[in-house]
Amino acid sequence: MRQIITFTFMKNLALIFTLFFIAVQSQITFRITKLPQNTEENAKLYLASNLNGWKADDSQFEFKKDNNGFYSLTIPNQTQKIEYKITKGSWDFSETDENGNGIPNRILENPEKIQTLNLEVKNWSSPKEKIHTATSNVKILNENFNIPQLKTTRKIWIYLPPDYETSKKKYPVIYMHDGQNLFDEFTSFSGEWSVDETLNELYKETGKSAIVIGIDNGGEKRLAEYSPWNNEKYKTIGEGDLYVEFLAKTLKPYIDKTYRTEKQASKTLIMGSSMGGLISLYASAKYPSVFGKAGIFSPAFWFVSADLKKYLNIRKNNLKNSKFYFVAGKNEDETMAPEIENVEKLLLKKSVPEKNIFVKIDEDGTHTESYWKRELKASLIWLME
Repeated sequence: MRQIITFTFMKNLALIFTLFFIAVQSQITFRITKLPQNTEENAKLYLASNLNGWKADDSQFEFKKDNNGFYSLTIPNQTQKIEYKITKGSWDFSETDENGNGIPNRILENPEKIQTLNLEVKNWSSPKEKIHTATSNVKILNENFNIPQLKTTRKIWIYLPPDYETSKKKYPVIYMHDGQNLFDEFTSFSGEWSVDETLNELYKETGKSAIVIGIDNGGEKRLAEYSPWNNEKYKTIGEGDLYVEFLAKTLKPYIDKTYRTEKQASKTLIMGSSMGGLISLYASAKYPSVFGKAGIFSPAFWFVSADLKKYLNIRKNNLKNSKFYFVAGKNEDETMAPEIENVEKLLLKKSVPEKNIFVKIDEDGTHTESYWKRELKASLIWLME
């Protein structure tokens, strides 16, 4: 009996060691072998990438000093290309070239292989003094607007057309996420969209304009609030359903009551980038009688692709009058364009007319505010037709 127990124990122990060996081997190690002299002795370094929504201070992607004194980070192998940069916990302090200029994303093309990458950081960016750039027709609607669905409050911005105070007209309304990045360089993450300047320019050229409502993101809550579903990989409990309910049932009724708006869905737009692009599509699909048009910039469909396809296939909402504008670049994640193509096919199956879907994939497009700013005007002209 003792021999049988010993044999079974040894067999199980061998299996455990085998599984452990496989787990250890199935890894990618990022090792920083050289840092610039201006790096603090106890600096905290992070990997910001398409794996974590480009979060600059994600504790799950923090480098630790190994036995040789190098900063190292080990993660499981991946099935998708990894784009990444190294930061000191903020995009104000991210890696640059020797002269402090921005550099392209680092790219790991074969993340399915076991490997160790030796990296050199040449310099760190220094935060430039930010100035306020919002035009006079941008105001803070409320610093602490109540969001009962999420049991929190949030800053809400409002842009009013140049002729709002001198006319009696009613205006279309555009609801935009990541309010910090829309109007003011001072509050922006890494550059503003210049929504106010763009619409002021459009008004001068065409006489057309719109009210814009900007909703600040929730910082660390951004991934959760802009995702309709849970994501086990990123340990995210999706609150996107509650967020879009707030937009449709709390914020829009307040705006329509307080300002001269064109209330119909065909005059109500929703727009955002990355996770904001994802939640814009979701909001327009769930509430097509509220948000009739969606501007979807560099959408993070990879975050919830399986659920998204399932959702769009089973929803019974009528989308035949909805309009969708997609824009992305080939210098973003390699799944970006194929995912947009898949979503376009799903929308066509949902009886969205082909003429109501516009897809623009740019050779030079990047996952940046500067790119989205560049593409904003063209999207507004198409969506506001």
